[in-house]
Amino acid sequence: MKKIDWYISKKFLLTFGAAILLIIGIVIIFDISEKIDYFVKNEAPLKAIIVDYYLNFIPYFMNMFSPLFVFITVIFFTSRLAGNSEIIAMLSGGISYARLLVPYIGCAILIALLSLSLNLFVIPKANVKRAVFEEEYVKHRNKFKRRNIHYQISPGQFVYVESFSSWNNTAYKFSLEKITDNKLESKLSAESAVWDSTMDGWHLRNWFIRDYSTGLEDHIRMGDKMDTVIALKITDFYRNEKTVESLNQKQLNQLIATQKMRGDANVMYAQIEKHTRSALPFSAIILTIMGVALSSRKTRGGIGWNIGIGIALAFSYILFLRFSQMFVYTGTMPAALALWTPNILFALITVVLYSKAQK
Repeated sequence: MKKIDWYISKKFLLTFGAAILLIIGIVIIFDISEKIDYFVKNEAPLKAIIVDYYLNFIPYFMNMFSPLFVFITVIFFTSRLAGNSEIIAMLSGGISYARLLVPYIGCAILIALLSLSLNLFVIPKANVKRAVFEEEYVKHRNKFKRRNIHYQISPGQFVYVESFSSWNNTAYKFSLEKITDNKLESKLSAESAVWDSTMDGWHLRNWFIRDYSTGLEDHIRMGDKMDTVIALKITDFYRNEKTVESLNQKQLNQLIATQKMRGDANVMYAQIEKHTRSALPFSAIILTIMGVALSSRKTRGGIGWNIGIGIALAFSYILFLRFSQMFVYTGTMPAALALWTPNILFALITVVLYSKAQK
């Protein structure tokens, strides 16, 4: 690396770090003011607030808005370089515009790799601790009841639950059907199924099993109590769009495979989380090049106009990224294509801006 590379890289990373610290400090202050009543009311220990909540909240928030921080950082310090005629001096000294981008892209790749590492290894574990803290001291688990639940828990085995109550971890009107070659072999029905964590299974009450034979007679067995262990766990009833944020990549892929096999409509949440983890870090490179292309020219209005455009484009990217999730919810587009569409669109815009900036 040459001196000019160190000079640009230093400004990039220091400005990015300062922006991160400033914004996180402001967000923590607002978050404390919003949740202070819950902390006091539920007697949350100070150590738990700092260690379990805020230290795990910072990586999540920092990574969520990293495209915004990167773009504004590039716009801010590049506009200052242009305003001080430093970019003109660099280009006049024989440095090509493409060569000028090398330290920018290098820093962007470093930030993208950091963001990807946070997504894959740090944030899922942090979200587990943060969720536990929020459940205990901020928002207690709702005693909800889900209705009409259908799952294929394994090939040929189908579970139906009329309603599930989280108050007592009980599934009501439980049935388990076994189907082979499109023919119903047996059906287990029970008035209720209660989860037992010690055996990692279910206690059935008032059950009966009907075995369907090839002849005219069917065999029926019944009883008051029976224990069973099947591929249906209590966690299957508690999963929602936030649960996937606490799973590592291996667990996320396993969940997607399981939910696809079951025909579970909630698979879209896991798919969105999986592709967001890779699409979001990559945006740092695209937005960096776009930021340089927008702010490398010296303008009469100073850096205010460039910063305004930068903030607008950065927020539009985040908004578009969130909006693209709606295509997954409605089944209009596959998750991979929908979550990468903002990157593809902004990459095309970047190519146009870069070609104009070179001139």
